[in-house]
Amino acid sequence: MTARSKHESHRVATPLELFFDLCFVVAVAQAGKQLAHDLAEGHLGEGLFGYALAFFAIWWAWMNFSWFASAYDVDDVPYRLLTLVQITGVLILAAGVPRMFDSRDLTLSVTGYVVMRLAMVTQWLRAAAAESGGARQMALRYAIGITICQLGWGLVLLVPDDRLGWVLPLGILAELSVPVVAEWHTQSAWHPHHIAERYGLFTIIVLGESVAAATIAMQTAIDEREALDELIPVAAGGILICFAAWWIYFARPVHHVLTSNRNAFLWGYGHYLVLGSAAAIGAGLEVVIEYDIHEAHISAVPAAAAVTVPTALFLLTVWALHSRHVKSGLGQVLLPAASVAVLACTFLGQHGTLAAGLVCALTVALGLTLASHETRSG
Repeated sequence: MTARSKHESHRVATPLELFFDLCFVVAVAQAGKQLAHDLAEGHLGEGLFGYALAFFAIWWAWMNFSWFASAYDVDDVPYRLLTLVQITGVLILAAGVPRMFDSRDLTLSVTGYVVMRLAMVTQWLRAAAAESGGARQMALRYAIGITICQLGWGLVLLVPDDRLGWVLPLGILAELSVPVVAEWHTQSAWHPHHIAERYGLFTIIVLGESVAAATIAMQTAIDEREALDELIPVAAGGILICFAAWWIYFARPVHHVLTSNRNAFLWGYGHYLVLGSAAAIGAGLEVVIEYDIHEAHISAVPAAAAVTVPTALFLLTVWALHSRHVKSGLGQVLLPAASVAVLACTFLGQHGTLAAGLVCALTVALGLTLASHETRSG
């Protein structure tokens, strides 16, 4: 299992990687469903805590696999089997998400997470066996660091619930530090084009959850005719937000940003907010639907905030990771201004989702106009 070339041409996602992503949809959907339930019941703190923790486990396991695969995908039988073990782990994690939200019972989710991560340790040990010098040491540091973290997660299960808020951030910080320490002297041979494509594909997956929520709004509007006037604007606003989010994320190629480990780490870690907010938009649409059919126990403004806050966060983080590197002039302030405008839509209450969708659509239109003007001026 020797490293692949960083300059390999025509490097694209493999069928196994696409299957891996598809299975992660189950876990993302579970986390979003539980978030929507807690927000609709007015349990903001519990919902955000559970969602942040569950999505971190999903995102971190996915991210570690993706960067490893970008450097060492040999597609042999052991590699495929270990990847399938990781998929099994995420399904176990997904099954434990409701317990994580309802009673802070982490047993099943931690078990699934550890299964995924120990399979990753085995992959790094395979790489270490085939490498030499700095690359071997890097692979061993990954294997040791991940193993220590998994022992820590096992100990977390023994911590009383009232102490979890103090202990969990330490475990997360330890996980985040493993790649930094492992690659301090030697960089793994990840492929910039491949990594950019992998993140783009996962972004499409989480945006798909939001499209599904908008579809549910449309179906509910048809079934609940007395709420038709309220739900049709929700469906329209949700679709506009999802379409605009896709357009904005893929407006320009981003592989040129990934020029060093420092840039790559900031970009890769920052996607926790991009992906998490994109998936949360779908959960927010479900909350607004429940409000419109009188099943939510919150008022109109918090219901609207369930959509506008993650939408604004998505716009701002995409600007920070993508747009600010390539935009100039008015283009530099377009997405930050749009995020503020989307947040302002919160106070429109019942009409907030449609207004946010219109703001996002207008942002795309203005972006295209500015890009066209720059092209003609150049």
